[in-house]
Amino acid sequence: MNTPNDATSDMGKGLLAALAVVFFWSGFNIVSRVGATASFTPYDIAAIRFAVSGAIALPLFLRYVPRQDWLKHAVLALLGGVGYCTLAYVGFAYAPVSHAGVFVNGGIGFWTIVIMAFMTGFHIPRQTVVALVLTTSGLLLIGYESLVANSGGEEWLGDLLFLAAALTWAVFGLVLRRWQIRPQLGVLGIAVFSALVYLPVYAWWLPSTLSEATWGAITLQAVYQGVVIAFLGAGLYSYAVQKIGASEASLMLALVPAVSAVGGLLILGEQLGTVAVLGIVVVSIGAVLGSLPPGKLKFGRWFKAQ
Repeated sequence: MNTPNDATSDMGKGLLAALAVVFFWSGFNIVSRVGATASFTPYDIAAIRFAVSGAIALPLFLRYVPRQDWLKHAVLALLGGVGYCTLAYVGFAYAPVSHAGVFVNGGIGFWTIVIMAFMTGFHIPRQTVVALVLTTSGLLLIGYESLVANSGGEEWLGDLLFLAAALTWAVFGLVLRRWQIRPQLGVLGIAVFSALVYLPVYAWWLPSTLSEATWGAITLQAVYQGVVIAFLGAGLYSYAVQKIGASEASLMLALVPAVSAVGGLLILGEQLGTVAVLGIVVVSIGAVLGSLPPGKLKFGRWFKAQ
């Protein structure tokens, strides 16, 4: 039986894991954007990730994952591996890092709460509703910049792909928690089954410019995508979901836009408009609010005092 101190410790560990994921995924946005706009097709980046992570994970997966759980791991791989990565990488060919931070990472929290609301008959804490409203408002502000301020370009297409990627990851997080898959084993399953599903399709049908890339560029993508994100990022996110819950962990990821935007500005020179900055701030506030334990802020009491 867990004591209150145990619960507090788990909450703290979960929040620290989610915070680490924020920085890992911000780097993911930047490294993916570099690859998708330079030497690689988006499909090359996915292939590098799955080839490296799959090769590392395969012997461990065969040793530690019971055969009766393989089907569950295959489903999780289609959601959090092939589906999420392919949609996100293609999106990077159209939209900048700051938009990925908002629509992917802010979108994960948005979709998670929406799905949970339908599953629970819309019985969700008021604090979570406020966080959802803030997150949605921030997404709309960024969407305004893509559709109106930059109407001549194709950023809106990248934004839609990012939102679709966010939906696949939100479903992945909820299914992972429902099935109570251990984070370490979940990471192995995603890596192995993503490689088995994606690499044959890539080899036979998808466009590639991998032969034109330098070894330095390939190494950067292999290390960051295939090791840092595939194992550390996915593993810590799975751990955070188990410790603090899917909605809280996913909303923490909405802090990624601010970190990604700063990185995109400093490293890639991607400029932000005033509306985009406002949207990032609003989404980040929603992320912080949503990551707090339900009931931490007494909104009803605040309104009664006015």
